[in-house]
Amino acid sequence: MRKIALFAIAAITFSSCTQNEMAKNYGGSIDLNLPAGQKLVNITWKDNEIWYLSRPMTSKDSVETYSFQEKSSFGIQEGTITIK
Repeated sequence: MRKIALFAIAAITFSSCTQNEMAKNYGGSIDLNLPAGQKLVNITWKDNEIWYLSRPMTSKDSVETYSFQEKSSFGIQEGTITIK
């Protein structure tokens, strides 16, 4: 009975989290696709929200893929955001 209760609590907890919260707080990954013609400048967290700065691409720019990764002290629950 305890296992069922613990499983139910865990299921409710994780199902109420957004994908951002899961990646930031529990480890995991997110794929973020920028709008066409935009170039990533910077990305950061504000609470559990992802904020990114982009600019229009110029003729000298090429499409790139970036990886925004957490490096935790204990090496567990590290999140990753892949930006294309």
